[in-house]
Amino acid sequence: MSDTPYIFDVSGDASFEQLVVQNSFHKPVLVDFWAEWCAPCKALMPLLAQITESYQGELLLAKVDCDAEQDIVARFGIRNLPTVVLFKDGQPVDGFSGAQPESAIRELLKPHVAEPPAPQADLLQSAQTLFAEGRIGEAEALLKQLLGEDSENPAALILYGRCLAERGELGEAETVLDAVKGDEHQQALAGARAQLTFLRQVVDLPDVASLKTRLAQNAEDDEAAHQLAIQQLARQQYEPALDGLLKLFVRNRNYADGLPHKTLLQVFDLLGNQHPLVTAYRRKLYQAIY
Repeated sequence: MSDTPYIFDVSGDASFEQLVVQNSFHKPVLVDFWAEWCAPCKALMPLLAQITESYQGELLLAKVDCDAEQDIVARFGIRNLPTVVLFKDGQPVDGFSGAQPESAIRELLKPHVAEPPAPQADLLQSAQTLFAEGRIGEAEALLKQLLGEDSENPAALILYGRCLAERGELGEAETVLDAVKGDEHQQALAGARAQLTFLRQVVDLPDVASLKTRLAQNAEDDEAAHQLAIQQLARQQYEPALDGLLKLFVRNRNYADGLPHKTLLQVFDLLGNQHPLVTAYRRKLYQAIY
């Protein structure tokens, strides 16, 4: 017998009737006709088990030992091993003989079985892609699904906090970020907090047009230069913000107790070390310092 409730052995006609025929009115049942002496059967069996497990209860797998269950073999006219038959609503609806690759088996199952739930890693990756594309609401929906399964997932909490921040829910975003545990995602957490900081700062800043006017009148207006960079960061205009901050650093690195340098480092945290802008501007900052 298997350790999972989705996979079981069939022994006798009564067992087949209950475990396969009756179960198939509720969930599709894949029946694996196999024998101990059949090497391809033994190769196929773990693959069928893996596929069944991936459907998390939406598919069942019944194993029939053909040497022991001659009546069942005769009833269904099984001549070649391995043979796999899919039962649905009490009837065989599809199947195959011989070893098959995973892709072919899943293709056979598609019309009959609900797709397995996406793994958490896939959900998170999809949410990250949606967030990067600015599709915040869609990213949130995936993250809520993921957090419904694992409420302490740190990567999901951090990205969810960033979604909330983008929507202006700054207090709620901070609460979510405060719930992140462990040190594994410290850089991502620092980036999310940096984003929150920039969004909070713009609330009290002059608008972009006013700041650009000030800089047009005085290109060395350090306060306007820094405030414009913050406005750009809040709008995810990272390249012009980094460019402005670097120029301010070169011109007056000691402005507001080293604020240009501190802000540049916050942006690096926000974007992450692998971001091409971070790679480029880290190098430029290093050259400016030394």
